[in-house]
Amino acid sequence: MPERKRKLKILLLHIVLLPTVLYAFYFFTLAPRPWTGVDEAVVEKFAKEHGREARKPLIDPGEGDLLLFVFLVAGAVGGFAAGYYWRKLVSESGFSGLKDRQDYPLSGESANPANPDSDNGIQG
Repeated sequence: MPERKRKLKILLLHIVLLPTVLYAFYFFTLAPRPWTGVDEAVVEKFAKEHGREARKPLIDPGEGDLLLFVFLVAGAVGGFAAGYYWRKLVSESGFSGLKDRQDYPLSGESANPANPDSDNGIQG
């Protein structure tokens, strides 16, 4: 019996969800023309009213997603550099990892490598 209820719930979910999704896609295809951006709808309109026509850009990225790809690559390179130098970016003392490791022992390690039984400030 529980298996039958489960199948009925799934069937009802499909009966409700599928037409809803199809209607949503259909609704968005009814637009009479493509959406215009702020540049086309507002800025170009006021520029034409005041006698300033649009000029060709100095650096033309062309058609397509070339400009988007350039921003993606620049963000990836910047993110890699920030991650690589994270400790130097956020630390005041310039903690650089292994060089200063004896000054910053991990929990359970001794602050004095010559005497591992020395008190490292951890109560245990």
